[in-house]
Amino acid sequence: MGEPGRSTATEFRVRLNRAQLAGARLCLLLFGLATHVAWADPSLILYNGKVVTVDREFSIAEAVAISGDRITAVGTNGEVRSLAASDTRLVDLEGKTVLPGLIDTHTHPLGAALYEFDHAVPEMETVADVLDYFRQRARVVPEGSWIRLQQVFITRLREQRYPTRAELDEAAPNHAAYFRTGPDASLNSLALELSGIDKDFRIPQGALGRIERDADGEPTGIIRSGAHLIKFEESQRAPTREDQRRRLRELLAAYNRVGLTSIADRNASPEAVGLYEELLGRNELTARVFVSAAINAQAPLEDIEASIAKLARHPRHRYGPMLWLRGIKFFLDGGMLTGSAYMREPWGVSDVYSITDPDYRGLRFVPPGKTYAILRLALRHGLQPTAHSVGDGAVHALIDAYEEINDEFRVRDMRPCITHSNFMSPEAVQRMAEIGIVADLQPAWLERDGATLLKQFGEARLRYFQPYKSLRDAGVIVGGGSDHMQKIGDMRSINPYNPFFGMWIALTRQPRWTDVTLQPEQRITRQDAIRLYTANNAYITFTENEKGSLEVGKLADLIVLDRDILECPVEDVKRVQVERAYLGGRLVHETGGAL
Repeated sequence: MGEPGRSTATEFRVRLNRAQLAGARLCLLLFGLATHVAWADPSLILYNGKVVTVDREFSIAEAVAISGDRITAVGTNGEVRSLAASDTRLVDLEGKTVLPGLIDTHTHPLGAALYEFDHAVPEMETVADVLDYFRQRARVVPEGSWIRLQQVFITRLREQRYPTRAELDEAAPNHAAYFRTGPDASLNSLALELSGIDKDFRIPQGALGRIERDADGEPTGIIRSGAHLIKFEESQRAPTREDQRRRLRELLAAYNRVGLTSIADRNASPEAVGLYEELLGRNELTARVFVSAAINAQAPLEDIEASIAKLARHPRHRYGPMLWLRGIKFFLDGGMLTGSAYMREPWGVSDVYSITDPDYRGLRFVPPGKTYAILRLALRHGLQPTAHSVGDGAVHALIDAYEEINDEFRVRDMRPCITHSNFMSPEAVQRMAEIGIVADLQPAWLERDGATLLKQFGEARLRYFQPYKSLRDAGVIVGGGSDHMQKIGDMRSINPYNPFFGMWIALTRQPRWTDVTLQPEQRITRQDAIRLYTANNAYITFTENEKGSLEVGKLADLIVLDRDILECPVEDVKRVQVERAYLGGRLVHETGGAL
């Protein structure tokens, strides 16, 4: 069959009785698909439900039959139950709604799993909460050591600003305090001193980073995209390999509890790939993993070329239903949560982001020629490229590079990707549609950060912020992701990974802390919100013929919900609970039940 996404043989719908089953088996044998569908009698039949197939017609069925790890029938109760053998397990859904297993196209599982390995990190809503954390840690960390707090974004603090150098000095006067929020940071005096960053320090020509300074030229403590400048030394205990496996298993189980049966690791290290392989070998991998390997775009191009060629030779580059190394990712710009996304127009002087330069447009990390070269290398080696591109300047820059490559050879079938793509424009949407670029977006950011962005940019500049309806209308395939990188817990994570919360945001576009609906004309339907985490994400990860909908021949990844997501009040969409989750027909989550 080759890679998923290449054949259309399993796209037809089948509502089967036993005679039809034999005919379908013969038909699929003619297509050479016998190895992809287990045609034994069903091992499991779920019936008397509302089975939302998410097929092309978004059709609704009553029952589904599973044999091995595949779906062998979808249809009415009578049609599907007639296939039952004496040992088939029959499960009455009692009218419950069934969806395909959900897919998150942007996670960082290993980092998220280990985020609280050393100690629990409390929720933080204010700068005072941040300072209290540093005070508490200063009581247990040896004096002179570093205290680092990561991924607590200023857009999600009530004051909507960085803690200042002076505030960090007061909270931890005898420690190096490092408030790291995405690519940017706020440091106290000792952290600056240990890093050698003073009034006379200058970033080497051509190196990344920006040091914010006061009117006298003294560093304010705000360092943009300058982690390499900070001489940080870890003070927390390091996890063993078994610790890493255990925590990763716990996180995957947490993903299952919110209906996720597939994820994409969008910046995977070799260590992470090795851990996935170990869990797979132990039959402990409870979510399918699509891997985009991390690429250091600051390395010499010859080193990048060698890294990409090595990835193309990796055994996991060959398709596997549980683990597939299929892409690369690099960083093109900074972040909107921190004030370093690369914009087409200046950010504007800002107390929120500590910006004093009226001409400042953010930071672009990779020049045009190198951006083009990296993308072209990946595509030529059969790897889907994507780049962290938040600001509209970065989005347009990435589209420019893909467009240049498309003039040489067609890229649509390779599904070139943009990650984040928050600030867009009508022309960006149109060009993405023409080239065949897919997008990996994070709906929760609209709710978490919309109020801060409105304060900074105003409605006019946010007209094409996460424009889901415009993208859909243009034919751009958009997937829902979380960018989950901290904590286990779907709503306690700083970037929430609950996909139903993400669907609700796409339906309402209601930022917290404000009564303003952010561009209500960009709302989408419930069907399209569901597609963000099912069929669309399957397409983005080249597996639309394997999953993303409940159709004959596809993998039996499905979830049972506690309410009807298509008919419940819109506010209840974010409250949907998953009662059961099946991965390839295997129960991997059951509410109140032992697996």
